[in-house]
Amino acid sequence: MPSGPTATLDKVSKLYGSLAALWQISLTLEQGVGYLILGDNGAGKSTLLRVLAGLAEATSGSVKIFGGSPQEGRAQIGYMSHETMLYDELTAQENLRYYATLYPASQCISPEEALAAVSLPAALERPVGKYSQGMRQRVSLARVLMTRPSLLLLDEPFSNMDRASAVQMVALLQRLRQDGRTVVITTHQPELAQPLADVTLQMQAGQLVTREGAAA
Repeated sequence: MPSGPTATLDKVSKLYGSLAALWQISLTLEQGVGYLILGDNGAGKSTLLRVLAGLAEATSGSVKIFGGSPQEGRAQIGYMSHETMLYDELTAQENLRYYATLYPASQCISPEEALAAVSLPAALERPVGKYSQGMRQRVSLARVLMTRPSLLLLDEPFSNMDRASAVQMVALLQRLRQDGRTVVITTHQPELAQPLADVTLQMQAGQLVTREGAAA
């Protein structure tokens, strides 16, 4: 597990033409801390996660992940987007086996271990296209966990998920945070993620406007 700050953003802006999706964001994410990011649609939450994940490049400012660029730190980043990024015609295990081929074999845990971590039976044979939304979200999280990331970036992980499944996911994320992983969640359902929220950040029009919590 890397030591020191997980991520540091210094005056980061992301522009799309004349639109500032992010504006002058300065933030430090500490190891083992849970961050909850709130804000209306268009506030910049998803863009912030994409910049941290190295999927979008900042227009200006500095982004450091474990002391290097997001691209250099990508092996330590687990990113879960709005979309589950699963192949509907494949089973959960088949999806995860395919995903594992994109990474060095020694880096990944097995599909069975990843599915067990999210409380799904590895032997389930029906394709994920026939899963409930909650089950699909859990498979998507299993996909993210396969690479044993130190930084988890979860964009609306409770979307269309029933409350019982969301509570199970939060309990898992709490265990991962206690193991030293940094967890960053955006959500429109803050009451579900509150047990994880060491720090709560409020975004508006691409800026961080409030912060609650003791972590640096």
